[in-house]
Amino acid sequence: MSDQTNELRETVRERYAAAAVAVASGGTAEDCCGGTDCCATGAIDLDENFGASLYGTGDRDQLPIQAVAASLGCGNPTAVADLREGETVLDLGSGGGIDVLLSARRVGPTGKAYGLDMTDEMLTLARENAAKAAVTNVEFIKGGIEAIPLPDNSIDVVISNCVINLSTDKPAVFAEMARVLAPGGRIGIADVVADDTLTVAERAERGDYVGCIAGALSFAEYRNHLEAAGFVEIDITPTHSVADGMHSAIIKATRPEADRACCGSDCCS
Repeated sequence: MSDQTNELRETVRERYAAAAVAVASGGTAEDCCGGTDCCATGAIDLDENFGASLYGTGDRDQLPIQAVAASLGCGNPTAVADLREGETVLDLGSGGGIDVLLSARRVGPTGKAYGLDMTDEMLTLARENAAKAAVTNVEFIKGGIEAIPLPDNSIDVVISNCVINLSTDKPAVFAEMARVLAPGGRIGIADVVADDTLTVAERAERGDYVGCIAGALSFAEYRNHLEAAGFVEIDITPTHSVADGMHSAIIKATRPEADRACCGSDCCS
């Protein structure tokens, strides 16, 4: 890993650690993805492009205020992931746990929701939020989204909320999602995506890396990475603008059912 990559990763970790500490201290995470100060305190300010405003009041009202205050995403992946009773869900970059807790309630007591985060402060906050919400079918684990510490074929649905754009090794993230998903498993992701006409330099002009802008993929790049990882039924739908030529988008895709190898005139699994 290059020095620049390490520096970017550490900057991201520090920013989100600061957001977790601010929320735990009774403040708000504000809009990390909006590029503003993550350590602000005071009442929750609902920004129309990022964070808690993208969840319905019914979702917000059933969770601890700290889970809502720590929301830094650009969408609501649980609203589009079509979660079902008994499924196992993994949230990449789970932060304060809002999407994990909502997912856990959707999959019910026979299902389970994992939250993966690299920041100790966010993991502590998420576990406290789960206890306050009395949600027990959850588990928060430490790790990077480029090397998910879960077995192959162990997850039914992968969700993520404005986190993949922060990775410095996006092909590894997509490959890891495909690895942990069971055959036929699916993804429901909210992320910032750039118009295909924008260069990398032009994306950087619109916002910094930690602000979820400079590291965003274009629509074509996102699709190409998913296809390279083996995903099918790819759908990328912009939902609202977050900067000139930059959009929050919902990304859906499916890992194919297990390939069947042909043996002579008969096909065997």
